[in-house]
Amino acid sequence: MRRALILLVLLLVQGAMAQAAQRALLVGVSELASQPTSLWLSAPRNDVILMRQVLQQHGFASDEITVLADGVSGAALPDSRQIRDALQRLLARSQSGDFVLLYFSGHGTRVRDATKRYAEPDGLAENFLARDARLAPGNAMPLAGGLRDVDFDGWIRAFMARGVFVWSVFDTCSAASMTRGVPRSTAAEPADDEVRFRGIQADELARGGADAAPAVEIAPPPEPPVPRARYVAFFASESHQVTPELRLPRNDRAAKPQGLLTWAVAESLGRRPASFRDLFNQVVSLYAPVISELESRFPQRELPSPVAEGNLDLPLFAGNGAPQTTRPAWPARRAGSQLTLSVGQLDGLEPQQEVRVVATLADGTQRAGTTRLEQVELASARTAVPAALAEQDSATLWTVTPVDDPPSVVLRVQPAPGASVPAGLSLAYPAAIRVLRGGDADVRVQQRGGGAAVEILSPELAAWVNDGSKPYLAPDAQAYRQQLTSLAQLKWLARLNQLAQGGRLDGFEATLETWQGEQMLRSAPAATPPPGPMAPGERQVLVVRNASGQSLDLVVVGVEAGGAIRQVYPQALSETNRFERGTREQPAQQRFELPWLDAQRGGRLLVLAAPAAPFSAPRLFGAAPPEASVAELRVRGALQPERQRQVFSALLAWPAATR
Repeated sequence: MRRALILLVLLLVQGAMAQAAQRALLVGVSELASQPTSLWLSAPRNDVILMRQVLQQHGFASDEITVLADGVSGAALPDSRQIRDALQRLLARSQSGDFVLLYFSGHGTRVRDATKRYAEPDGLAENFLARDARLAPGNAMPLAGGLRDVDFDGWIRAFMARGVFVWSVFDTCSAASMTRGVPRSTAAEPADDEVRFRGIQADELARGGADAAPAVEIAPPPEPPVPRARYVAFFASESHQVTPELRLPRNDRAAKPQGLLTWAVAESLGRRPASFRDLFNQVVSLYAPVISELESRFPQRELPSPVAEGNLDLPLFAGNGAPQTTRPAWPARRAGSQLTLSVGQLDGLEPQQEVRVVATLADGTQRAGTTRLEQVELASARTAVPAALAEQDSATLWTVTPVDDPPSVVLRVQPAPGASVPAGLSLAYPAAIRVLRGGDADVRVQQRGGGAAVEILSPELAAWVNDGSKPYLAPDAQAYRQQLTSLAQLKWLARLNQLAQGGRLDGFEATLETWQGEQMLRSAPAATPPPGPMAPGERQVLVVRNASGQSLDLVVVGVEAGGAIRQVYPQALSETNRFERGTREQPAQQRFELPWLDAQRGGRLLVLAAPAAPFSAPRLFGAAPPEASVAELRVRGALQPERQRQVFSALLAWPAATR
């Protein structure tokens, strides 16, 4: 009987595994049929061929890979109707546990779109140009044959609503907001130059001939928002940047034109990365030498920085599974016997902290060793190469991961006799919890039925909770877990505010507006303390404005009176927090309503911003709120050493109303 039961379980597991599928939609648009040939590209058709080959090498069945591209044998043309129909068919076939790659290579552009449900900081909407793209003057939507950023977001949401893991790759310019650039330079480029930039202005597009087939809308089916725990996206550039296509690999006479992101992803997949985080770090390492070459040839251009978002710690191509790690892996640059990181105290590092160093070789082989950080500044750190790795001169990538939590921010919890701390709490580094049986504790807990009473002992921590002098009564185990994780995150936020206190960033402003109904009562810099408790009926609006001339990494975190954490920006845990570049002439601006602020009990708001490091993914400064079983995008460092960066920090605290 027992053997039969085991056999039945095995059959059920095998059946579930057999039902899960890996599928991909690869779209490459080289030719814009309604546009001058001067706007056409060379590489997208090569990009989809390369991606198809790489996916097949990683176990994707050939009949599960749909290719839409011009100039590719057997592929349908990538016009708007074909793209819409392919997405619909792929969605209809997908079911829970499947893995889907949505890949797009071609031109991206930005236009003003009055039909969007929300406004981006620059007021522009990103669009991927299908083969039949053209202007449609006089319409609310000025571009026909484009796949809008909000449409991409809707399709991704539709797949996730079915329990599908979605990996999106956008090898286009203006890419980093494609799921939610600087205009192309008018300077002439040499006619025989093999480098082509994919930047295009919407006003360069023509309307198309009267005989052109009408473009169709590629709108997704309506689906409610779902948590993005099973989602990853790679972008070739930030929203204002253009990305190149060129012959890759460099110095190979037989090389074909490729998109830089596509080539870097394909090369990195050949190095056997274990997770999406590993894959992205490899991609960034391959960007660096190519970008260095392009900088010398095109000194007036801002070259692209790849961006990633989502649950990067999941195993590669896994529709299900737990994160491999919840600790960040920061790329480092080796110079002689030293390793330099572009992260530091603001990211949870401390002097003499033990770290694990991994050297990845060109074939994907990894070697590891441990060492201690020798020097840690606000936004940088340095350490010696471990002796065990001193001979690894040919490593293509170096990464550094903390071995343990930083002692200064660990929440020390003292359980009363008979009480316990829940196991398996999921916290984003550097927030952490440690149980103390004696000594100075931050928090004391007593068991109360199925829940607990949580008493804050630390004055610094209690100051972040308006009613922190009173024990918090958690009615059940879930509320108890949530309170402890929030307090652990609060201790890090308090430390983060101390580190960055009084920081200023040239060209960046954060303003707090107080409204009553439709009337604005007052407006003041966020660094100015609120005048007092909020009056009944008042609401607060935070306005951030970037005129610094560079992209920023921005985090805005709210703290309710009871200690619960509210994510203000980025609004979704899976989204990038790279805030768009703005200038004095054209600042990037965004408004954030704060409806969770309680007029009676008050609350807090922390705003933290720093210039984005080149060739790096966004950094969240460890300020992402905890979410059980989800390891989100946290912090990456640049591959190049940089100057000590400016940091903007502002903490607002509304007191409770007096009674």
